[in-house]
Amino acid sequence: MLDAAQRAEAAELLRTAQRDRTPVDPLTSTYPEIDATDAYEIQLLNIRRQLKEENVTVHGHKVGLSSEVMQRMMGVDEPDYGHLLSDMVLSEGTPVDTGRYCYPRIEVEIGYVLGRSLPGEGCTTADVLAATEYVVPSVELIDSRIRDWKIQLADTIADNASSAGVILGSARVRPADLDLADIAAVLHRGDEEIARGNTSAVLGDPTEAVAWLARKVASYGVRLEAGHVVLPGSCTRAVDARPGDEFRAEFKGLGSVSVGFV
Repeated sequence: MLDAAQRAEAAELLRTAQRDRTPVDPLTSTYPEIDATDAYEIQLLNIRRQLKEENVTVHGHKVGLSSEVMQRMMGVDEPDYGHLLSDMVLSEGTPVDTGRYCYPRIEVEIGYVLGRSLPGEGCTTADVLAATEYVVPSVELIDSRIRDWKIQLADTIADNASSAGVILGSARVRPADLDLADIAAVLHRGDEEIARGNTSAVLGDPTEAVAWLARKVASYGVRLEAGHVVLPGSCTRAVDARPGDEFRAEFKGLGSVSVGFV
């Protein structure tokens, strides 16, 4: 594990990398003893600073590494999580400036919008469904402040789970009106289909990922609050976003969401 001074130093490296768009070497190389606990504390150091200094609020949370493929790749047996801040909410109709990011990519997922707060320890899928006001089609914008996406588990956790933004579609559907564990999704770039998936790729049921998140953040004194957006994880592979790209993600029974990049 790292000491407090090393955690603060690592947080500053990531903060500067995000501000200046200058990626840094993997923290796992710079600090070989870093573990997941260190990484979450580093993430929280930067989140607390942003909340204090940048006039932003917590808009929700995201789950990462929620597919078996990604967990095997990272050598872990559970997901990770990051924060979604209010300045990370992007408009579907406004092109995204790729120059604001280091290595932007997009992921396709449904979003849960909470109508009431979730319990922490012991949270179940039934609790999540009861608390969810509606689900929405969404695209998550991810980015890495680690050079060339050369990340291990502690790198992505410390880097706010590689969070960068979220775009929500206009559809609003009650959870009871869909089988959330079986929603087919297709991603197009222009007229070309480039990825296809199903929400079952997310822990078998994305609602499970939200319940896991509620339990996990409770150990850090955090609750998933009414009004928060929760992204449970991608049901397709991540796709690089470049200037001129126009993406549209379509979800069977839920609608679509589009995003363009300049």
